[in-house]
Amino acid sequence: MNKFIKAAVLSVAAAAIVIPTFGTAQAGHRHRNNDDAWVAGAVGLAAGALIGSAIASPPPPRYYGERVYIDPEPDYYEPRPVYRPRPVYRPVYRPVAVETYGLEPWTPAWYRYCSQRYRSFNPDSGTFVGYDGRSHFCNAG
Repeated sequence: MNKFIKAAVLSVAAAAIVIPTFGTAQAGHRHRNNDDAWVAGAVGLAAGALIGSAIASPPPPRYYGERVYIDPEPDYYEPRPVYRPRPVYRPVYRPVAVETYGLEPWTPAWYRYCSQRYRSFNPDSGTFVGYDGRSHFCNAG
């Protein structure tokens, strides 16, 4: 449709240029050699060549931006954490054969025994911190 409209407009424009020349050539006086007819024919030929080449030419190329496919970000959700009870490790209390010396508290032998036996022994209070997190008095016997 677009080509048809262009051709029609150009044809009308060419006719508007060529037709008035015939009127002036024939209107006033007669020429013996018909110079005006030759000029009108040359103008019509040139206009026809221009219009025909405009219609027959391919359309101008259309440049689009380079088409690049961009992969969208994947919908990834981290899985919810699974809460499992952690095993609680409790020390196994085995009866240990300890020789009881029957040491009296606050004696130098008692201090020596309790500090060797318990790493958390506090000589100021005579207590140590047990596996349950509480303070216990050192009984040497």
